[in-house]
Amino acid sequence: MTKLYWRIQGYDSSTLIFERVVDLGQFTENQMTHLLQALVSKSGLTYEEIVGAYAKRGTKIANNHLDVHRDFAYPTLMCGSNPYFAASVIDENGKITRHPNAPPQE
Repeated sequence: MTKLYWRIQGYDSSTLIFERVVDLGQFTENQMTHLLQALVSKSGLTYEEIVGAYAKRGTKIANNHLDVHRDFAYPTLMCGSNPYFAASVIDENGKITRHPNAPPQE
């Protein structure tokens, strides 16, 4: 059976600023979502931007700086704009695994 990992990477523009690989069982997807939000907050947001990210949607101070997006075809989560962080499920060779329910590649 193939061993799987989370590869967490942070970028400032196209420059890699952080990378860590951990066993897949160390984090649930929900925990990884929160971790990415924390990393984005620490690395690039002001206090005001963090408050806005947690504000009720549609209000004057609300923003989407901590929204986490998921790529369906590959188990990858992304958060932030610049800097931004991404977490992908990879195999022991470092290859991002394809989601079993994703449509076939053309």
